[in-house]
Amino acid sequence: MSVKQHVLVVDDEFSMRELMEIVLQNDGYEVGLADDVESACALLEESQYDVVLTDLCMGQDRNAGMRLLSWLDENMPGTPAIMMTAHGSVETAIEAMKRGAADYIMKPFKNDEVRILVKRAIAQRNLLRENVALRKEQARQGDIENMIGKSPAFQKAMNMIRRVAALPSTVAVHGESGSGKELVARALHNLSNRSDKPFVAINCGGIPENLLESELFGHKKGSFTGATDDKEGLFVVANGGTIFLDEIGEMPLMLQVKLLRVLDNNTVTPVGSTTDTKVDVRLISATNRNLEAMAEEGTFRSDLFYRLNVIPIHVPSLRERKDDIPLLCRHFIHLHAQKMSCDVLEISADALSALDNYNWPGNVRELGNVMERALALCMDCEIGLEDLPENLRSYEAKPEVVSPSGEIPDGGMDMEQMIADLEIDYIKQALEKGRFSQKRAASLLGLTPRSLRYRLQKYGLEGQ
Repeated sequence: MSVKQHVLVVDDEFSMRELMEIVLQNDGYEVGLADDVESACALLEESQYDVVLTDLCMGQDRNAGMRLLSWLDENMPGTPAIMMTAHGSVETAIEAMKRGAADYIMKPFKNDEVRILVKRAIAQRNLLRENVALRKEQARQGDIENMIGKSPAFQKAMNMIRRVAALPSTVAVHGESGSGKELVARALHNLSNRSDKPFVAINCGGIPENLLESELFGHKKGSFTGATDDKEGLFVVANGGTIFLDEIGEMPLMLQVKLLRVLDNNTVTPVGSTTDTKVDVRLISATNRNLEAMAEEGTFRSDLFYRLNVIPIHVPSLRERKDDIPLLCRHFIHLHAQKMSCDVLEISADALSALDNYNWPGNVRELGNVMERALALCMDCEIGLEDLPENLRSYEAKPEVVSPSGEIPDGGMDMEQMIADLEIDYIKQALEKGRFSQKRAASLLGLTPRSLRYRLQKYGLEGQ
C-alpha cells in the first residue's frame, strides 16, 4: 500500500480551502488547511508536507504568500510551493519564482489545472529526494571503497562494518598502529544515517591530560588559568554525528569516569560548569592496547571497557593480509603520483617479493610511506628493489628454519627471529581455534593468561 502525499492549502477564504480539500482528497492526498501564514508555519513544524498551495494575499496582508515562501526557503528549503492569486501580474509571478515558488496559478482556475501543478511539484520533489539519496550513497560508497583489500581477513572486517554501521551501538576498533583504525571509524560514520553530521576524531594519547578534559567536554570562562572564553567540547561539536576516540587506552582514569557518564546519560558537563548539555553522539573508540588486560590490572575501568566494547571490530595487520600488498601498492602509487604530478609507475616482481617477505611492523601506514619514497626516488620506468629502503631490502633474505634434526643451516640462522616467528604463528593459531578468547588460547598453548598477554604485547598482537 502506497504512502499518501501531504498537501497544505493556505488561504483566508473558507470556500477556497473547502474546494481544494475536496479536489485533492479525491485525488488521494492528505490535506492540511490554514487560513494565515502563522497557522501554516505551525502546521509545517508539526508535520511534513510534500507541497504547499498558498494564496498571495490574505486579509489585509497583501504579501502573505511571499512571507510564507521566505519562511519555507529558510526553514524547509526542499518543500515546493505553488502560489495562487487573483491579483497577479507578470512581475508578481517572477517575484514568486525568485522567492522559491515551484509554480504559479491565477484565480479563477480549473480544478484540473491545480491537480496537474500539485502532481508535477510532488514529482519534482521526489526526483530531488532520489538525487540527494543517490549522491549520498555514491559519497558513502566512495568513502568505503578507499579501504583497499580483497583478502579474507580484510573482507571479514569490511562485512562487519557494513552490518553494524546503521546501529547506534558503540564500536571498539582493535588493531595494531598503522593498520587503518581511523579509516574503519570513518567508514562506519559514512555508512550510517549520521553521515551528513560531523565526524570528529581525537587522539587521546596526543593531548596532555590537563587539556584532554577541556577538549572533550568544553570549559567555562575562568574555570582554569588560560580559559579566557567559554569553549564547546568535541562532544558538543559532534552532536548528531560521530566522535572517534583514538588510543583510548591512554585516557586517564579520572576522565574515564566522565566519559562513562556521557555514555550512560547522553550529557556533558563543561569544566567549571554545573549545567549539563544534552548530546546525541555515536562513540567509536580505537586502541592497539589490550583493554581487557588493562581492566584486569586496574589501569582501565572495567565498566567503561564493557560499555565501549559492545561491538568489537578487529582490523587485521598487514602481516595477516599480505595478499592485499599489490592492490595497496597500486593505490598508493596512484595517490602519490597525483600529489607529485608525476607518472604512475609499475612495480617490479623483485620489489613485490621483497614487500611480501617483510614483516611490516608499521602496517599499511608504513607501506604508504615506502611507496611515496620509492616513487620520489625512482629513476627508471618501474619501481625496483633498489628504490626500497635498506632495512626492507636486507629483510628479503629470511633465515632458514631449523630442520627437525636440529641442524644449523650452513649459512647460519637468526635464532631469536626464528623463535619469534614460531611463537607468533602458534599464538595466532591458538587464538583462532579458541575463537579469539585469550583464556582458551592460553590453555591450548599451555600458558597462563598473564604469559599470553605478555607475548601479545611483545609481538604487537594485542588487538587480536
